[in-house]
Formats: sequence, structure tokens, C-alpha cells
Amino acid sequence: MNLAIWLARSAQVGPTRPALFSGQVQVADYGSFDAQARAVAAWLIAQGVGAGDRVAIFMKNTPDYLIVFYGIWYAGAAAVPINAKLHPREAAFVLHDSGTRIVFCSDGLAPGHDTSIKVVVAPSDPYREILSTPPVTAVTPRDPSDLAWLFYTSGTTGNPKGVMISYGMALSMALCYHSDVDPVSPEDVALYAAPLSHGAGLYNLMHVQRGARHVCPASGGFNEDEILDLAAHFGRVHMFAAPTMVTRLTAHARATGRRGDGLRTVVYAGGPMYTADIIDAVDHFGPVFVQIYGQGECPMGITALPRETVSDRCHSNWRARLGSVGRAQSAVEVQIGDAQGDPLPAGVAGEIMVRGQTVMSAYWNNPQATAKTLQDGWLKTGDIGVLDADGYLTLRDRSKDMIITGGSNVYPREVEEVLLQHSDVIEASVIGRLHPDWGEEVVAFIVGCAPEAELDALCLSQIARFKRPKAYVRLEALPKNNYGKVLKTKLREMVKT
Repeated sequence: MNLAIWLARSAQVGPTRPALFSGQVQVADYGSFDAQARAVAAWLIAQGVGAGDRVAIFMKNTPDYLIVFYGIWYAGAAAVPINAKLHPREAAFVLHDSGTRIVFCSDGLAPGHDTSIKVVVAPSDPYREILSTPPVTAVTPRDPSDLAWLFYTSGTTGNPKGVMISYGMALSMALCYHSDVDPVSPEDVALYAAPLSHGAGLYNLMHVQRGARHVCPASGGFNEDEILDLAAHFGRVHMFAAPTMVTRLTAHARATGRRGDGLRTVVYAGGPMYTADIIDAVDHFGPVFVQIYGQGECPMGITALPRETVSDRCHSNWRARLGSVGRAQSAVEVQIGDAQGDPLPAGVAGEIMVRGQTVMSAYWNNPQATAKTLQDGWLKTGDIGVLDADGYLTLRDRSKDMIITGGSNVYPREVEEVLLQHSDVIEASVIGRLHPDWGEEVVAFIVGCAPEAELDALCLSQIARFKRPKAYVRLEALPKNNYGKVLKTKLREMVKT
């Protein structure tokens, strides 16, 4: 099923319901949202775009983004969202690799100079002419296995890979959201403070399905005061946020005395959320937080930690559960595997593996990577984790980030969790550095002014001596990619000997 039908149904049921907002200003109801998406589809079809063709979106977060997105689906084409923060050279790689024919861009973001790719700037006079095209009258039929969204991984270790997200995968993700994460109602508001090209954009689906409102901050990005103002104005606001965004929002709200009025749900994912940080966030904002764990290869759909568990302080094991990423979502199975992919018992660390309706079928034009990642129906995530007897999954680290020192394994996140307990540590990231005798030694990058002696004492009070950092490197800020993930590859380059 082509999920553009959800927009058609919401427009049919409530054509005058408010739909799209730029800041506090309404720019479309569901009737006009649907009509403009249909017009984009008609124009694409007139350009020769057919079912399965790729059409890219290289745009900042604006209401036009969603209009174009659903126009692509109405035409039966596949959307290729490109993060607006990418360099034009990086965007050009995605366009070339995906075989994109047409790209919609925000002003100033046109990638490269490939004249074979048609560029449409939105908004512009040509774009406004597209919106006046006589609209298509029906949604182009698509099968569950057909390509809907071609998502390119962040590429921290090389060129990004195109994850083929099918309509069936997106359907599974959306239905699991209602079941396992947070049920959506027509009175809710989706606030897009994180890039629509990523998880925040995927979460538009269930809000369109329910006829909820969609708000793009006027700034086009993440500004703490703007987020809090919009939440207070609209009420019942849902927001997807990277852990670094949650930490920033909490610190700002504490400093300014704001309580987050109007925030209903903040779904956090995309990187490690340290226990101390989420405790602070819940203490300040209350029970509004939900955690999910997913990958592009299983978008937003591996596990979920519901708000009642994130906020619970009464269960005898609440801290361990809060440090987990929750339990398997309804449409998938999760297991821990050894190096051969054979299942390991509860409590034993190994590679996190997942299979089910939300898992991709392949990478785009990359059979070697597909064969390495998908084995016997299981997606090998590359993440190290532990399942407890109750089915709660706790992440240890990326398998490539694990440190082996003197023959013993050190999971960087375990050390980072301890370091962040110091009140003068703002950020921490731990890596392994080559050592002639031990193979690797533990090195900690610290943002903050905590004395090394105090950090040593803190570590020795809570973890084994061999896990204690042997060196501390002070930074003004940790290097991150466009999704807020720490670039440990850059940290490793800093300490090469």
C-alpha cells in the first residue's frame, strides 16, 4: 500500500483541519496540503518520473518539505531525503549513487553542477507554478516491498550506504509507534526540530495518519527558547530529539526557569543517552520522555522504553532499566549473537541482531554490504548489547568501538557513564589508543574542568582498574556529525602515535 493514502484519507475526513505551520503561522489545512502534494505528483509524472524512480529532497525543515515528500509518494516514486547540513559534495554523492533525476532544494543548497539532474528551488516562482499544476486524482498503487524512502547512513567510516526502506517497513514502523511508543491523536502536534531527512521525518507518518498538526520552527532548526515557546503555544507537542538535544534543552530550561509547558512527548534516540542526563531531564520536565532504539536498516523500530519506565523510580531495578533501551517492538525479534551469529543466553554480551517486518531487505546497489549485514534473515547491527531475563536490552557499544586492553574488553559507554557523574564533566567520550604492551589503552576526551585526580578516584570507586582512563584529553566540544553522534574516528586521529 502506498502510504500517501493516509494523507488522502485525513484530507477526506477533515479537509479544514489545521495541518502545516511555519512557527505559529498556519500555512495549510489538510485539504490544501493534500491538493498541493497531488499537484507536485502531477508535475513529476509530466517530467517522466515513474513508479520507483528516485526524487531527492535537499531542503531545510519547512512545510514545503512535507508537501514535496507526499507529492513524490503520490507519483509512486521513492523519496531520497538528504540532510540539509551536508556539504554539497556529500549531497552530490547521494544524488549520483541513488540515480536521482530531480532534486528539490532550499535556496542556497543546490548540490554540485550535474546538469543531468533537474533542480527545483523551493520556494521560488517555478516551484509555485508546480503547485498550480492540475492535481492527480489518485494515489499511484505500490506494493509493500516497493521502495518508498532511500535513506543514506551517516557515513562516519566511509561513503554512506543507501538503506532501502519499503512501504511495508514504513507501515510496520508507524503501527509499532502507536503500539509500543506513543499513541497519536488528532489533537497532537508534531514539532520538527531535528532534520526531516532522518528520524523526525519518519515520524510524520503516524501524525499524518491521525490528522495531527505539523510544525516547523521558523528558525528551521533547534533553538531552545523557540522549542519551549512553540510547545507552550500549541500544547500536546511531540518531538523527536537526539540525546544531545535533550541535554541542551534541560540545561537551558533549568537556567531560565522554564518547565516545558505543552511538551507531551519527547522521543530520544540516535546516540547514547547517559543515565545521569535522562534522570535530570525527567526531574525537570516530568514524565514526557520515551526512548527508542533503531538503525536506518531497521528504522526507529528495534526496541522501545515507554514513558512509565523512563519515569519509574520505584521498581527495584529501575536504574538498570533506565540505562537500557527497552524491550523489542511488536514487529521484530531481538537476540544477542556470538561471532558466528549463534544466540547467547541472557546476561552475556554479544552483537545485537534483529529480524522482522521493519528490517530492510538490502542496501541500494551494494550486494557485498548486504551479505555482510543480513545473515539467515537476521540484521547484524554491529552494536554490542546484553538482554536481561525480562527482555530489556542494554547497549554496551558499537562492536568497532570496543577496547581490548591486556586481553580484557572495555566498553567505552560504561566508562563514559561513570565520568559523567562528575558535576564538572559536560561531555565525555572514550576510545582506545594503541599501546605496545597492552594492545590498547583507554583514553577519555573530556569537556569540562574536572581535575584528573578526581576523575581517577571516581572511576576507581565504580569500575575495574584496567577500565580507568590512562590519559585525559580536554576539548571545548566533542566533534559530532550532522545527527549529533560523536565522531570517534576524529578522536582516534587526535591520539595517533
